[in-house]
Amino acid sequence: MIPSVTLGGSIRAAFFTLAMVTPALAVELEEFSAPPKPTETTTDCAEGFIYDDATKACVTPEASIDDQAALYLDARELAWAGRLEDAIRVLARMEKTDKTLTYQGFVARKSGDWTSAESFYLAALDANPNNLLARSYYGQGLADAGFIKAAENQLSEIRQRGGRQTWPEIALRLHLDGADSGY
Repeated sequence: MIPSVTLGGSIRAAFFTLAMVTPALAVELEEFSAPPKPTETTTDCAEGFIYDDATKACVTPEASIDDQAALYLDARELAWAGRLEDAIRVLARMEKTDKTLTYQGFVARKSGDWTSAESFYLAALDANPNNLLARSYYGQGLADAGFIKAAENQLSEIRQRGGRQTWPEIALRLHLDGADSGY
């Protein structure tokens, strides 16, 4: 289950407190609480390259020897930075999981390819119906495509699956309310 974070001035404090408890939980919470922080991948490496933690150098995604977790963080950061082609290349190197399918959907949606995005989101949800981030992104895409009721259904699913007051719920709710949630 994904940890719940309440709105208000204490989101960072809650994150810090949980981060002190367990690093794995902190990574999961960070994924659902804010855009990724820039790293060497987007600050030092030119387009077409990612920072390889293992070799401490900028390399092509195909040459990286980083593990799946590091590649996932690179793909997420690149997608958020708008380096969509680079994100696609990193995702192509990764095992197909509901998390990678979610970001393939994110990249496709941000590229304007709703048909592919929807396919990736549905595949992610087929693999893991409790993937709240996929539900949030899918709902945002549905709303953008004019399917408001279907987007509201995703919001309801997020809540029913324990996602009340998590970032996926908040981001989709803000999107439905017409606010820019950043996602």
